[in-house]
Amino acid sequence: MERLTVLGAGSWGTTLAELLANKGFDVNLWVRKEELRKAIAERRENSVYLPGIKLPENVLAISSLEQALKGSEMVLSAIPSHGLRAVLTDARHFIGSNAVIVSATKGIEEGTNLTPCSIIKEVLGAGSYRDTVVLSGPSFAKEVSLRLPAAVCAASASHDAATLVQSVFSTAYFRVYTNSDLMGVELGGALKNIIAIASGISDGLALGHNARAALITRGIAEISRLGAALGANPHTFTGLSGLGDLVLTCTGPLSRNYSVGKAIAGGKTLEEITGAMRMVAEGVRTTKAAWSLAGGLDVEMPITEEVHNVLYMGKPPKKAVMELMMRELKSE
Repeated sequence: MERLTVLGAGSWGTTLAELLANKGFDVNLWVRKEELRKAIAERRENSVYLPGIKLPENVLAISSLEQALKGSEMVLSAIPSHGLRAVLTDARHFIGSNAVIVSATKGIEEGTNLTPCSIIKEVLGAGSYRDTVVLSGPSFAKEVSLRLPAAVCAASASHDAATLVQSVFSTAYFRVYTNSDLMGVELGGALKNIIAIASGISDGLALGHNARAALITRGIAEISRLGAALGANPHTFTGLSGLGDLVLTCTGPLSRNYSVGKAIAGGKTLEEITGAMRMVAEGVRTTKAAWSLAGGLDVEMPITEEVHNVLYMGKPPKKAVMELMMRELKSE
C-alpha cells in the first residue's frame, strides 16, 4: 500500500488525509474547487474546513480525478451523500479493479433511499473494484485532527478488507475495530443525525437532560427497528457506530446536526440555517429519506416522523414535542 486517495476536502476528508500522511502514506487529496486546492497547496492548510492544522508535504492536493486516482490501491470517499453519485460517475473510469473503496460518507441518498455503499456498488458496478469498507463511529474531525483519542469501526462483508483498513487507519489516538455488519454500521452513522437534530431542538427549547436522555434511548430503538427491517444486526446499534455516534452527535456542540436543531428551536428557518453553513448537515436530507424508507417498510419511527414534520411540513417544534409525549401509551 503506497498511495491512497481521499475524495473530498471537507473537514473529515482533510483530517483523514492528514492522519494517513502522518503514518507515512503518500495521500492524494481530491479537492473539487481549484481555489481551495491552490490554497491548500500553498499554505499546507485547509483554512476553510480545518483551520489551524498543518498538512504534511506528502498530502498532495489535486483537482483532477484522473490524476488523484491513478495507481491508488485504496480510495476513501468523504463526499457528502447528495454529491456522491455524481463524483463516482466521473471517477469510475479511473478506479482500479484492485482498489479497496472506503466509505466515510454518513447519509442516505434522497430519492433512491440508498446508503453510500449501495450507491458505490450501483455506480461502479460489482467486480470493478476489490471490496467496500465503511469507516464510521463517534469522531468529530476537529478532535481527531488534534490527536485526541477516538474509536471507530471498519465494517465490511470481507474480513480481509476490514482488517486491512483497520491496520491502515489505526494510530495511537485513532483506534479502529472491525465489524462484519456493513449495513448496520452505515445506517447507524446516517440515522443518528436525525436524532441529533431532535436533541438540538430539545436543548434549544430548554427541555432538560431528562428529555435528551429519552430522545437518545428511544432514538436507538427506532434506528434498530429500521435497521432490522433492512437486514442489519440490531446489536450493531449498541456499538460505536450506533450508540457511540448517537451520544456524541446528540450532546456535542461540534455536531452540525445538533446545531441545526438548536437553531430551528430558536426560530430560524431551515433555509436560513443551511444557507449560512459551509459544511453539510447530513441529517437534513437523511430525515426525508429515512421517513420515506420507514413508510415503505411500515416501520414505526415517531421521532424521525416529527423531525420530518418540523423540517419539511412547517410544524412548530413545541407542538412536535407535545405530540411525541402524548402518543398512545405502550410497553418499552
